[in-house]
Amino acid sequence: MKYVILFLLFGAHSCYAQHTIQLSKDTISPNATLEDVSWIAGHWRGEALGGIAEEIWSPPMGGSMMFSFRLLHDDEVTFYEFGHIKQHKNTLILQLKHFDGKLKGWEAQDDTVDFKLVKLEKDIVYFEGLTMEKTTTDVLKVYVLVEEESEQRELLFTYTNYQQ
Repeated sequence: MKYVILFLLFGAHSCYAQHTIQLSKDTISPNATLEDVSWIAGHWRGEALGGIAEEIWSPPMGGSMMFSFRLLHDDEVTFYEFGHIKQHKNTLILQLKHFDGKLKGWEAQDDTVDFKLVKLEKDIVYFEGLTMEKTTTDVLKVYVLVEEESEQRELLFTYTNYQQ
């Protein structure tokens, strides 16, 4: 997977505490609504993967919260992610697609990278392999589980509320 390779090539900050979790076998995602994660909405920016990372999340509307992500190195886009958290039946799912700096897609046209909802707490949402936590009104932490040579580790993205 290209995105795992890029994460590792750019030397992201690695976390040793386990913040990401998985659904137990034969367990379904809990009931949730987009209002439960509406606190993610905003314009977030921080240093990550050896460059500047930026995420922009829209408020809930039309059954989803859309987002865009970009990573810049030396003032050039390395890659993008576009996606959404979508209301799916009585729960939520986070889906995304990756694109290089010239918008060439990494996944097949009809494929997405999907993260099922595992658990919700106040200002923390746990998807399989991806956790988002709003630690203050101006700080959002995103933990992503990646695999390197058959070993898994977490990467931490720490964003602050970006005001132009």
